Amino acid sequence: MANIRSQIKRNRQNIKRQKRNRVYRSSARTAVKNARESIKNEKSKEAESAVKLAISKLDKTAQKGVIHKNNAARRKSRLMKSMAKMEK
Repeated sequence: MANIRSQIKRNRQNIKRQKRNRVYRSSARTAVKNARESIKNEKSKEAESAVKLAISKLDKTAQKGVIHKNNAARRKSRLMKSMAKMEK
């Protein structure tokens, strides 16, 4: 346990940020999982809307700094690639 005032405050801030980041990270993961599931089941209309939602969540997560922007771009790219493969 820290006994320096600035470190005690830093610990409080870290806990608060961790909780906030967890919300964004888990919602993005869930959206990507749902998109992959709908692509796997080859439901084109449902897959398209799920992928749009997942891309939106990934962008928001990257914008907040929870994940790196290149990480979000890579995940979006893979989703779009798998969706394109499904449509063929």
